[in-house]
This record gives sequence, C-alpha cells and structure tokens, in this order.
Amino acid sequence: MFATEVRFRQLADAMPQIVWAAQPNGAVDYYNEQWYQYTGQPRNQTGDASWEPVVHPEDLQILRVRWRHSVETGERYDIDARLRRHSDGAYRWHLIRALAIHDAGGAIVRWFGTCTDVHDQRVRDNALRVSEARLADIVRSSLDCIIGMDADGKIIEWNPAAEAVFGYGRASAVGREMATLILPPEMRSQYRQAMTRYLETGESSIIGRRLEFTALRKDGTAFPVELSITPTQLGDQQTFTGFCRDITDRRQAEAEREELLARERAARGEAEQANRMKDEFLATLSHELRTPLNAILGWIQILRSGGTEEEIAEGLAIIERNARAQTQIIDDLLDMSRIISGKIRLDVQKVELAETVEAAIGTVRPAAVAKDIRIQAILDPLPHPVSGDPNRLQQVFWNLLSNAVKFTPKGGRIQVRQQRINSHIEVSVHDSGAGISSEFLPHVFDRFRQADASTARRHGGLGLGLAIVKQLVELHGGFVQAASDGLDKGSTFTVVLPQMVVVPDGRESVRRHPESHHVHVGESECVQISGVRVLVVDDEHDARMLVKRLLEDCDAVVSLAVSATEAMEMLSNNEFDVLVSDIGMPGEDGNSLIKRVRQLPPNYGKVPALALTAYARAEDRVRSVVSGFHAHIAKPVEPAELIAMVASLAGRTSKSSGQ
Repeated sequence: MFATEVRFRQLADAMPQIVWAAQPNGAVDYYNEQWYQYTGQPRNQTGDASWEPVVHPEDLQILRVRWRHSVETGERYDIDARLRRHSDGAYRWHLIRALAIHDAGGAIVRWFGTCTDVHDQRVRDNALRVSEARLADIVRSSLDCIIGMDADGKIIEWNPAAEAVFGYGRASAVGREMATLILPPEMRSQYRQAMTRYLETGESSIIGRRLEFTALRKDGTAFPVELSITPTQLGDQQTFTGFCRDITDRRQAEAEREELLARERAARGEAEQANRMKDEFLATLSHELRTPLNAILGWIQILRSGGTEEEIAEGLAIIERNARAQTQIIDDLLDMSRIISGKIRLDVQKVELAETVEAAIGTVRPAAVAKDIRIQAILDPLPHPVSGDPNRLQQVFWNLLSNAVKFTPKGGRIQVRQQRINSHIEVSVHDSGAGISSEFLPHVFDRFRQADASTARRHGGLGLGLAIVKQLVELHGGFVQAASDGLDKGSTFTVVLPQMVVVPDGRESVRRHPESHHVHVGESECVQISGVRVLVVDDEHDARMLVKRLLEDCDAVVSLAVSATEAMEMLSNNEFDVLVSDIGMPGEDGNSLIKRVRQLPPNYGKVPALALTAYARAEDRVRSVVSGFHAHIAKPVEPAELIAMVASLAGRTSKSSGQ
C-alpha cells in the first residue's frame, strides 16, 4: 500500500492539474505540487483549513454542502467553484471532481479528486451566452424580418417582425420552405436555382445582394420588399440568414418624390414655355405691325413722287388694306385686354344666329373665292333666337371662318352648320385644311399660342383670335370646343349657345351681361306665374328667402325645402308646376336630386326644373341639363329672368298636360 501511495504521488506531481486525496470522512490529507504552486498554502496544512481560505466566499457554502453530501452518500463529487491564485490573487474557475475508492466489502477507503482550471473556457462560454442572448434580443426586437434557413431553404428562424409582416406565426413558418411561403410563384424556380448554384460553386446572383421584388402575405396580398441573404458556415453545416424589409412606405415616398419632381419640372417647363411664348409673341407682334407699316410707308414715298392714276389707285388700296390689317391687330389686343380685365360690354338683345352666321360668311367670302375655297352653309330655316350681342357673335363666327380660310389650301372646302339641339343652338365650322396636332389641340384656345413659329410666319396673326372666341362665347353663356384627327386632316370648331326662353305672351326673357342695365319685374311678368306652384330647394337661408319673395310678389304659390332629402319627400307626395333647385348643397347636390326626381311616377317625376346656382361655367350648364334640368340660371339672378323662366316652364307644363 505504501509503494502504491508513493507511485500515486509521483504521478500526481507530474500532472498539470491539481490533484488531491481525502480520508473516508472527507478530511483532505494530500495535495500534489500544483496545489501548493497555485494556492501558496503551507505544505504542512491539511484538512478543511487547507482549502477553505482558497475558495471564493460566494462559492464556499455550496461547496461545503455538496462535499458533505458526497462523503455521506458516496456519490461522485462534481462542482464548479472559484479558487484564488496565489501569484496575483485572482479567482479562477475550476471544475472540482472526486471519486470514492471502495474496498472489497464496498466501504469507502479513500477519495481521489482533481481541480481542473476551466476559467478561460468558462469566460468564453459566458461571453458566448451573452452574445447569443444579445443576438436573440436583436432578432426579437428588430424592425426588419430576420429569416434563418438551412441548406435546403427551410426556415429555422422566424422573428416577430416576420410574423407581423407576413402573417405567419413562428410555429407555422419554421420547417417550411421560404420560397413557397413568401415568394410569388414566378420567382420560386429562379430562386431555387440560384441557391443550388451557390451550394455547388460558391457563386450566386442573389447571395450578398439587395433584391427588390413583390412578396406575398399569408392572406395573399402582394407588397414590395427588399431582401438580402447572407451565408453562414457552422462547421460542416451551411445556413443562410435573410434580412427582409417591407418597403411599401419607401416606394410610396419615392413615388411622391418623383411626382413632386415631375411637377417641379412641369412648372419649370411651363415657366420656360411662357417665357418663350412671350418672346415669340413680341417678335410676332413686331412682325405683324411692321409688315403693313412697311407697305404703308413705302407707298407713301412712292405716291409723293407722283405716278399714273392707276398707280395712285393701287397705292391707296394697298395703304388702306394694310391700315385695316393694323387696325384688326390693335382691336384684337384691346379686346383681349378688356376680356382679361372684365371690362368688355355686351349689348344683349334677341339675335337670330342664322342671320349672324350668314353675315360672317359674307365677310370672308372674298378671301375664300380668291383661294378657290367652297363654303357650304347648312342653316336651320326655323327661327332659333339667342340672347347676345350681334356684333360680338358675328366677331366669333368671323374669327372661326377667317381661320378656316387661312389654314385651308386652295381648292379646299369649308362647311358651316347651324342647328338646334335640345335647349341649345349649335354652330359648327368644319374645314379640310391643315388640321391640329394632338399635342397642340388642348392649347388651341390659349392666348398667344400658335402651333409653331413656321405656321405663324406662313399664315400671320398673333394667336389671339381663338382665345377671344372662347371668352366671348362663354360671356354669352355657351362654350366652344375644337376637334381634329391630326395634321392635314382638317378641323372642326363648334359653338354651343343657350336658346332664348320665350314666355307665353310671345315676349323674350333676355339675359343681359352683368354690366347691362338692370331689368325690373313688371306686372306683365308677374301675371304669368300667378297661382303657379313652385318648390324652391336651397340650403342657404338668404338665397331661399330671396327666391321665395320674388316669386310670391308675383302671386306664385311657393314651398321651401332646405335639402335634397326634404325636397324628395315633398316631391313624392305633392304635385308642383316648377322645381327651382340649387346645385351645390351638402349631403346630396342638385344634380343628384333631379336624377332621383326623374325616377318618380310621371305625375311627380316630370316636373319642369330650373337649376339656380353659382356654378356658372359652360360645363356646369351642360352637366345640369344632362342630369335632367330644363334650364340653368347663374347666381346672382336677375328677377325678370327668374320670373320669365318660371313662367316659361309653367307654360310648358300646361301645354304638356293638355296633350
């Protein structure tokens, strides 16, 4: 036994780790040389006093308890504890283990133990655990989707952001192929091929790159994402991590930025275009004024030096013709200035459009004959009067016809058609001339705009004629529109004007321009609506009461409604001779109301209707008529016009009921 003990101690001293031995009762009676070198304890000290001072105070109690338990039960002793190193006083983690040696009868005769320094490994393990915990926190708290995949493309990690974005819980996502879960069908094959290529060659078109594509949510909705896939080699195991981000907001922001840039570019382009137009206009104006002036001054010099009677007559004719051309240019400029400033005056009266159109044709006919252009006039023989200024209306048609003659080549054709359509009179001027490009057509009525500079030089003019036409037509309560199939395919200009309303006694209700003299309501007008049942619909109290007062002063029977809903209720249960309704009302507007009225039974739904509104554009008038109104009057209303219109509509009702 002694020899065995000696050999054990020799072997123990040669070992790099601490070795110790204890009696069956747990009293330590041996340490190898490593113990004394590490702890610096006296060599003659054994028992508990030999090791307790070396153990970290926080570990001492648990170490005692566990050692006592092993001594009492014979179980293997296995514990981690910190032991102080004598050289620097540092506590280092050790794995302390001991095994009991039993005799033939099973009794413990000896304990042999070791203390293995595991401090560096323990520090590494702790650092790894901290790193893993931090990584887990990052994965959990990341706003981006983090998707871990194995070499087969199956999901092994699915963070909360991925759950929120794609709609799949972690449990339902892990184990499924990412391509099948979130990629659209048309991308899956390409994705799988790229991943296989990477596994085989280390090269791929998708690894390490930012990919933008449309992904799918659990509910099937598609949305834009950005995906970056990074490979990770864990020993012989290949894994991948996908970082995915919903870029819907970014795409929207990019689209908005592009829209703003486009607007800015458009605004800059418009400003540059306006500047070019100004320069072109000034150059054209100079040309248009100087050209006739050159002829005038030149012939004046010639006539001063004398000449034959024929030469003098020719010179005077040229001077007169060019003076009139200059006068027309100046008149156009002044007209446009008056229109822009709102100072143009209309002498409104009853006008037969056929006569006005014929007069305009007569004015341009000599120029048409000179170019061998045939003008065909198709005019409605029935009288269709409008309210307007005859001179200004003739100016409208003269401008349209002059343009037609100017832009139609020799031997061409011009057709003028005048006809009544519902409650409006339509006059169209069609020519077989140069036509209008689709790019320029939307700008054809703009001031100072011409198709191009060469056209301006070839045909002359300031580009004001059509702008004046548009403004004059709108001042008459109508609208004008242009149409063309393209260059060299001719063009058509159509003027639409409201027909004059004629009251039963044969007199006309004339709408006057705001600067015309005020028209008072006379007794004859009032007689026409005595007893007429009128429903007035307007959400504005003052406007409603004004119409009520005007109508009741003429003995009409007036009912009031403040909304379309209230009006429908009244119209569904009462018969009225005339409906007068505002258009712009909260909830349901007048156009919607009249559409519903027209769906009522005939005794209620056929009531004649007048739109009385502040919406006074030409397109507003058309929309009202299309919706079902018989007439349209713009606010502020002329009392005589309102009375005459109500009388006209009521008279129409009486005629209808008599048939």
